[in-house]
Order: sequence, then structure tokens, then C-alpha cells
Amino acid sequence: MSWQKELEELRAREALAEQMGGADKVARQHSRGKMDARARLAAFCDEGSFREIGKIAGKGHYDENGDLTGVTPAPFLFGKATVNGRPVVATADDFTIRGGAADAGIARKMVQAETMAHELKLPIIRMIDGTGGGGSVKTLEQIGATYIPAVPGWGDVVQNLDTVPVVALALGPTAGLGAARTVASHYSIMVRGLSQLFAAGPAVVDAMGSDYEGPKDPGEAKEALGGVDIHTRNGVVDDEVASEAEAFARARHFLSFMPEHVGQLARRAASGDPVDRREDALLSLVPHDAKQVYSMRRAMDMILDRGTVFEIGKHWGRAAITALARLDGYPVAVIGSDPSYLGGSWEAKTSEKVERFVKLADQFRLPIVHLVDNPGFMIGREAELAGTIRYGVQAMNAIYRARVPLASIVMRRAYGIAGSAMSNADRYQYRFCWPSGDWGSLPIAGGLEVAYKSELEASDDPAAELAAIKQRLDKVTSPFRSAERFNVEDIIDPRDTRPLLCEFAELAWRKLGSE
Repeated sequence: MSWQKELEELRAREALAEQMGGADKVARQHSRGKMDARARLAAFCDEGSFREIGKIAGKGHYDENGDLTGVTPAPFLFGKATVNGRPVVATADDFTIRGGAADAGIARKMVQAETMAHELKLPIIRMIDGTGGGGSVKTLEQIGATYIPAVPGWGDVVQNLDTVPVVALALGPTAGLGAARTVASHYSIMVRGLSQLFAAGPAVVDAMGSDYEGPKDPGEAKEALGGVDIHTRNGVVDDEVASEAEAFARARHFLSFMPEHVGQLARRAASGDPVDRREDALLSLVPHDAKQVYSMRRAMDMILDRGTVFEIGKHWGRAAITALARLDGYPVAVIGSDPSYLGGSWEAKTSEKVERFVKLADQFRLPIVHLVDNPGFMIGREAELAGTIRYGVQAMNAIYRARVPLASIVMRRAYGIAGSAMSNADRYQYRFCWPSGDWGSLPIAGGLEVAYKSELEASDDPAAELAAIKQRLDKVTSPFRSAERFNVEDIIDPRDTRPLLCEFAELAWRKLGSE
């Protein structure tokens, strides 16, 4: 006697699960310009690699004879898959079922996905579309009581942050637990016009009597409260893209730089970019006029392996550029000053961004390259109100705590505490300086009139005296004077930057491989 009848029931239940919220709700999802959960998993994972776990979980509907008449599938899908040929845990919220809100009866499914990731040391991808939680005011009447809030399995979310790469893609309106799951990641993405993120949506905000008055149109209200322009500018979410396909591509690209788990080294890629490539344009990149700006992104493209620069957090903390890239195929984490924004001065948000990025690099054992042109922390009343010095010191602390090898290239300015955060001065300074280097405890322009106040007041021609003092100090501040005293290790031809950094990358990975 076979089990064919039971297998037929299994296949029938699987077919019901594949219908998701039903044809009408799936069509409504597509009409909003959104892919459904199953299509997302198929598009993100390597072709044919997704193996679903718990496919038939949900709520069965039965007639008076106890025979199955239908199924409401769980609004959360997960399984084992591969991305770039490497194993991952892939998950997706199904907005066509209860707006992506989990049924408390199957909350274990989401918990099991998170547990699977850290126990088997697999990166986890969350495609989030909805609240992701199971609570609502209407649910209370069904339960018959209220409850003290708790998030089952949040400890697994925290453990994943310490164990494996976590990627979150906000692919629709994400509120409450959905928003929390987006933020609790190492890399997060929103899709312009499709994604919004908030602790509570516009209707709840209005009902709670907030003094915020947003647009009346529901779609506009969501954008105004928690759209891309808010959360990719305040640092809540790392990046924005124009489409779901672009979100999948960027997430896959991010994972290509990562190891599969903490304790494993990331992989070197084949590189057709010559180690000894020397770009003549670097020789004239930094202007002689200290007030003129230049493109640090252009410098990164010339120094790092061609086509490998993967910038993270472009729209927030803009005085620092943070990117993953490769040197002779070796993955590295890159921090570069951006003199086109606030002159490269670190304000609170930039400092927060640097701190987070350095911690990411150290956690996943990526050597750090720091391209320095930092005139110091942002000054003034607004900077003080924002707590700049606290955030700045936390960024500096992260650099001093990092155990991965770090190389710094001082391209122009390095002033004050922020300038000293280029590297850990208590360790070996793997550092090269360009002839355009300009450094000190305080920029000369900001301290001349204070330091020489008495001389200037006693002079018959203060302006001429000030010019003479500046001319004298210009010679003293030459980077070659610092090199005489070995206060800087080496001054190099800017065109030698790439070969020297490729040498650093090889030595850094040699060290990491021996630990």
C-alpha cells in the first residue's frame, strides 16, 4: 500500500501556497509596480537554487466533514538558496497576505529563518514588504486580551548581526517590526517610489494626535513621512535604487565582498587590472589652491581596481565616502574624505557613518584604506548642538579598536583630532603622504591672528606683518620638514599610490590568513 493519496494532498497544499493571497491580491501587488514574494526570491537567488522551507505552513480551512477547502498561506517565505554560488538563507514577506503581517500562530517560521542563519553560519537576506509583526488593534478582540509587547526570536536577529552578513531590502511600506528588521542589518536598501519606512504609518500618526500634518493623499503621506529622501539622508537606510532589479543586483554585489560568516575570510577575485598601473592624472589632482576642491571619487576610481568601487551610504554623512572595493583582487574597505562637502570636515553624521563602516570592516576582517583630506571636525554652534565631538571621538575610537590592517594616504589636509583619526598611532603606521600634504593641530589660517596677536597690534602695518608671518610659516609647514623628523614615513609620487596600496593589500591578507 503506497502513500500516493497523501502525496497528492501535499501537492495540492503546495499548489494552494503558490497562489499566495489569491489572484486578485497578487494582481493588485503587481499593479503597484511591485513583484510578488515568490518572484522576488526567484529573481534574487541563483537560478533554480531556492529550496523553500515550510511551504505549506499557514491556516487551513475545512468543511463540516473536516476536509480541506482552502489555505491561507503564511505571509513569510524562507529557504536555503545560493547567491553568487554561495549558500544563504533567503526570506521574503508576502504583502498579498495580511499586508505581510505575520500570524502569531506561525511566528516560529520567521524565528527559524533567523536561527538557521547563525547556527549554520549562512548570510541572511530579508526582502521586507509590510509590517512583519502580528499585532493590530483588531487582533486584540480576537485574542480577548492585550499583552505586554515582546518580539519572539529577536535574540536571533541580534546574534545574526554578530555572526553573519545580514542584508535587508525594503520593498514596500515597512512599519513597526518590518522597519526594525530593515534597520537590524549590515546593509540596507530602499527603492525610490516603492519603499517607505516608519515606526508607525500616517494613519496611526494622525490618530495619535501628532502635530505633524502630512499630505492627504495616502501615497504622498507615506513618502512624506518615511520615504527614500528621509531615510537615506539620515543614515537609517544605507542606499537607494530605482527598481527592485537594481536592489537585487546591489545586494548581490555587497555579498560578493563579504565572507559567509564571521571568522571566515572574504574571497579574492580575479583582477585584470595591473598592480603597477600609474595614473598621470593623479599628479595634478589636488589643486595648489587650498580653497579649491577636487573629486575624491575620481581618485578612488584611478587608485582601486577598475570597476570595483561599491559605495555605501552616498547620501548621508557626505563629508566621508565609504566604499567596498578591491586591490589586486583583494577586498578592502575604503574611507575617503570628500572636500566638495563641508570642505571634508567631519560633522556628527559623517562621524557616525565612519564609525559604523569601520566596525563593519573590522567585524568581517576587511583591511581598511583611508584616503585623507580632513580639515578637522566641523566647528560652530550647529556643530556643537549636534554633539559633533562625541560622535567624532566615537569614530576615532572605532579606528583605534579595529584589529584589521589599515593603510592611510594623506592626500592633503590632516588637522586636529579628526585628522589624527586617520589611523591608530599606537600601532605601526602604514602611511604614505602626497607632496600636497598639509597638517597640524590647527589650520594656519585659523590660528595666525590669535597666535601673533601682540606682534600684529604692535606693527605699523598689520596686514604686511601678517603676510610676512604667513610667508615664513609656509616654509615651516612644508611636508618635507615633517619627513626630515620622520613625523611622516614617506612622501610619494601620487602616481605610485596604487602599486603601494596593492602591496599593502597583499601583506594585509597574508597577515589575516595566518590568524
